[in-house]
Amino acid sequence: MNDKDNQSRLSDSFQSFFNSDKEGLLAKAIEFFPYLIHVFAPDGTAVFVNEAVLQQYGITRALLENTIIGKYNILKDPTISAAIPCSLLQQAFQGETVYCPDIKVPLDTLAERYGVQDYDMEAMYQDITMFSIFNNAGKVAYIVSIQIIRRIYRGKEEIERAKEYIETHWMDAFDVKETAKAAGLSRTHFSRLFKKHTGMTPHDYYISFKIGRLKDKLSDSNLSISQAFAACGLDYNGYFAKVFKERTGLSPSQYRNKDTKR
Repeated sequence: MNDKDNQSRLSDSFQSFFNSDKEGLLAKAIEFFPYLIHVFAPDGTAVFVNEAVLQQYGITRALLENTIIGKYNILKDPTISAAIPCSLLQQAFQGETVYCPDIKVPLDTLAERYGVQDYDMEAMYQDITMFSIFNNAGKVAYIVSIQIIRRIYRGKEEIERAKEYIETHWMDAFDVKETAKAAGLSRTHFSRLFKKHTGMTPHDYYISFKIGRLKDKLSDSNLSISQAFAACGLDYNGYFAKVFKERTGLSPSQYRNKDTKR
């Protein structure tokens, strides 16, 4: 049985709970269900969000009551209509079961809406099933949206490839285009993602790694300071001596003297 069939069975189970006059039990089941669940009124207004949603998106109960329940309307959200065709949404609110596989979640919009500083992911994709629960008169009472996370893209592997590239090519002049290419990302996306994961820009990482190598060479008493710089592909009389002092608080000679006194 595939995912679509499984979620159809869920809709049947929810309807049977509702028909058996056990709405309270149904609410409790939804609350602790492992999938992300939103419940909407027939006009599209959110009336319930389960615990899994709060945990996944970092929403507090207070925020839930102040900005979502009774206020958020899925039919008026442009990010939803951009991700799910309006015709499918209309079908769901007209009583049909709608299955939408591999929908990209608009994380930037969610972060802004919920006041979250930053999500530890670049993209999330979900399979979404929407279905109606009918009252005894056969009219739509609620629309339930069940979201199953299909995959999360965090970008860590790409950044590790970029770091490896920088550390392998530290003797060369820094080239952000080539580094982004090694990571398999666009230059703009790469720079933002790199800083998010490392706390520094790609160029800062390159400089820090290069300084680390230079420190190793300066600690070698068999090399003069000029030779230590040359071993790192640098000119002692060039700008990097100034960069070294700015980053370490010591000139190359001061660093060497301090290191030899240990």
